Amino acid sequence: MSKVEDLEKQIQQLSLEELAEFRRWFAEFDAHLWDWQFEADVKAGKLDERAEKALRAHSTGQSTKL
Repeated sequence: MSKVEDLEKQIQQLSLEELAEFRRWFAEFDAHLWDWQFEADVKAGKLDERAEKALRAHSTGQSTKL
């Protein structure tokens, strides 16, 4: 049995209160990982091309105000 399968079985056995607590924890954990990955991508320059494209589009009037 894989670790994921084992976790699935354990999660299925949680009470509603425990499941709510797990959801809160996992949402925070996942958000932290997403932030870390985003920062790493920015530092590595992986978003530079998209940013430049967006700025060019904006400077030529191809964007709209939110």
